[in-house]
Amino acid sequence: MICSSNRLRGGLLVALLAVTLAVPAQAAQTVVKMATLAPEGSSWYRVLQEMGEEWRKASGGAVVLRIYPGGVAGDEDAMIRKMRVGQIQAAAITGIGLAYLDRSFYALHIPMMYASDEEFDYVRDRYAPVLEKHMAEKGFVVLNWGDAGWVHFFSKMPVVTPAEAKALKLFMWSGDTTLVQLYKETGFHPVPLSTADLLPSLQTGMVNGFSSTPLASLAFQWFGLAPNMADLRYAPLTGATVIEKKAWEKIPAELRPKLLEASRAAGKKLRVEIRRLNQEALAVMVKNGLKVHDVPPEVQAQWRKMVEDIHPRVRGNIMPAEAFDAVKGYRDEYRAAQSTRKDEAR
Repeated sequence: MICSSNRLRGGLLVALLAVTLAVPAQAAQTVVKMATLAPEGSSWYRVLQEMGEEWRKASGGAVVLRIYPGGVAGDEDAMIRKMRVGQIQAAAITGIGLAYLDRSFYALHIPMMYASDEEFDYVRDRYAPVLEKHMAEKGFVVLNWGDAGWVHFFSKMPVVTPAEAKALKLFMWSGDTTLVQLYKETGFHPVPLSTADLLPSLQTGMVNGFSSTPLASLAFQWFGLAPNMADLRYAPLTGATVIEKKAWEKIPAELRPKLLEASRAAGKKLRVEIRRLNQEALAVMVKNGLKVHDVPPEVQAQWRKMVEDIHPRVRGNIMPAEAFDAVKGYRDEYRAAQSTRKDEAR
């Protein structure tokens, strides 16, 4: 009986082993955790979802993108720290957040430097390879570039002139003490806070103004407590989706070009969509009480002079001198080409 029982157990083990070997081993699934400040349901979030779906298709389900929206992973400096220690592997971050990694990113956000989307695109497309190289040196891969829109001033009371803006208790992203100090020296009253603290700070009066894009102001409902906007394109706000290099290299090499292609396509789509949606967001806010205040050309000149007067302190201090010079050179190159075209058309 004992011998028969042993033979039975042995037969079962052989059968189980045979079944196991007959089933093809599934490829290990790679989960990429990605964080963003973009709220769930927002345009940025939806494009990231679509990118994740393209990753799933391109990899046959081997790579899954798991998105943590709405700042649940913390502000952008926290996202960067979490990528470094492997808590998350990727993040969709604004250029201001990326400046925590490399201050050259500030060059894309110099106030009053760019006059149009076309001008900014020209500069960014030419300077992006430099920034991507810097990121690679710091251990990150840029998957795509995206836009957040043009930054405007929002406030509880109407603000049009630089003097009026300087009177505000102005929200600023915390984390860069050098930039905060420059604002103070320029005559502003910056209040460094995390993004999550902006809404309650507007409610309590700790701040009474902030600079942001129309779409972000609507998405986070900040405009309800600061229902005045200056119609001044102060600066473009760009961003990028980045992944920690070690995490990227864990993805099979044959899949990476497909994922990168899907990511670049998502970035191009986002650029077009965000620009359209910023206009729609502005219209929605106006219907809900936002007052848009015209900034006449002579007042825009005041803003431009204020900013250009501090360029010597920005160049080499807030950002590397070579970064400042590069973007200004590309901008001037674009303007010269546009001027030549206009002359030829006459």
